[in-house]
Amino acid sequence: MTKKEIKKLTPNSKQLFIDYAKDADNWNGMPLVGGNVKSSKSDNGNLTDLKKAGLIITFEEGKDIWLKFTDAGIKFASSLGININIY
Repeated sequence: MTKKEIKKLTPNSKQLFIDYAKDADNWNGMPLVGGNVKSSKSDNGNLTDLKKAGLIITFEEGKDIWLKFTDAGIKFASSLGININIY
């Protein structure tokens, strides 16, 4: 992820990223979408922004959707003072 791509993130997308990054330790580094971080349908666009920026991927397991941070996402979180540990 380049600095230019970071600047393209909307404030809502950046805040959603921060919220999930802070919650990651509660989920072994891969938070449940809609778990502790409450989200609405409008947040789906923010998740898409984060995917397009290369910060996260999402995957389904059963009926649940989980969020995984990419290496770029872990690095970006670190630049914000948030340490993401994948267990």
